[in-house]
Amino acid sequence: MSKRLVILGAGESGIGTALLAKQKGYEVFVSDGSAIKAHFQKELEDNGITFESGKHSVDQILNADEVMKSPGIPEKNEMVKAIRAKGIPVISEIEFGYRYKGFSKIAAITGSNGKSTATSLLYHICQLVNDDVAMVGNIGFSFARQIAIAPKSLYIIEVSSFQLDDIIHFKPDIAILLNITEDHLDRYEYKFENYIKSKFRIIENQTAQDYFIYCIDDEVIVKHLELLTTNTNPLPFSMKQEVKKGGYIKNDQMMLKIQEERVSMSIYDFALKGKHNAYNTMAASIAATTLGIRKEKIREAVSNFHSLEHRMEFVATVRGVDFVNDSKATNVNSTWYALESMQKSTVLILGGVDKGNDYELIAELVKEKVKAIICMGTDNKKIIDFFGDKVASIVEADSAKKAVTAAFKLAEKGDVVLLSPACASFDLFKNYEDRGVQFKESVKEL
Repeated sequence: MSKRLVILGAGESGIGTALLAKQKGYEVFVSDGSAIKAHFQKELEDNGITFESGKHSVDQILNADEVMKSPGIPEKNEMVKAIRAKGIPVISEIEFGYRYKGFSKIAAITGSNGKSTATSLLYHICQLVNDDVAMVGNIGFSFARQIAIAPKSLYIIEVSSFQLDDIIHFKPDIAILLNITEDHLDRYEYKFENYIKSKFRIIENQTAQDYFIYCIDDEVIVKHLELLTTNTNPLPFSMKQEVKKGGYIKNDQMMLKIQEERVSMSIYDFALKGKHNAYNTMAASIAATTLGIRKEKIREAVSNFHSLEHRMEFVATVRGVDFVNDSKATNVNSTWYALESMQKSTVLILGGVDKGNDYELIAELVKEKVKAIICMGTDNKKIIDFFGDKVASIVEADSAKKAVTAAFKLAEKGDVVLLSPACASFDLFKNYEDRGVQFKESVKEL
């Protein structure tokens, strides 16, 4: 008799899992408490997969042998509580995909900030020498979907803490941990320690044959590592100290040392600028070296890589004012990185759904670099209260168009208008991409 897999949530990870599970002979049932998007419904119908949209049928769910919970669903969800109470095993999509990856290798990247950039850069490097590679996870297709429709010999996976929460056997050959800062605390009982432990699950199944690439300059990572017994092969990277194995930057040169391989290149040749991107570049370059990619190819890829949409993306210069789209900055630390790289006087567009933000982190940078703040959200009280005495003016806007118009009025020739919201986007937009697209369209209409 086939095993019954219930999939909770019908986003990309849920549909990807459903397709792979159906292919592998499971009895599959997909349930989403919200309306399932039309194109996902069609995929389920075309593949003969049973589903329900806009409701959860308790009896249909609680007779599962196993449940795949989509990463967006929190533990406090009543259906999840009922599943846990019945003792039904709960797994994540990356765990399910891992079962069917075969002999393929995995490089998994996590961190509070920079995941997408580092993932894309590593993929870009690998693509130069290998067509048999896919970039999956939080970026592109889900891991499970890729295995179902076009399996590859190497998967570069961007993984979030939510995906790591429900792993059992998932083990990347290469694990990259870029940084850990306070984020998503609403999902972790407002305990930073819980979030830290979640991020470190990326290495819990690793062995001495696997690599752990991490930032040794990150105090949170270093302190937590001291508490762990790890079996993995550590390759730290740093901008503050030389390391015997791994990577570091000294005198504007990136030095990589992995086994016998030595790579050096000038940071001025990096396509990605800014301190945070130097870390991303080091992490991706170390990973590429462990995969046996030659230094000439790494140099070439690192120097011609283009930054991603919605991540410090230059949009246009209008009458001497630069517009930069950093809509992916959904937490305060991301906005800190954006402000840290600003060389010009800045009009900052902030706001959205606050996830327990501590704006103290960016207070000094705002005082130093920001001339005005545009609050783009439905509830801006916290931002106004905190920054009211730190900038010359604060304006509220309830759309991207109004925010761009207000910012342009306050900006002068030589200034930058920076959309780096430090918040989620769900109050006014579908997601951060929608927010970024509307911002760019509004700039083009000026």
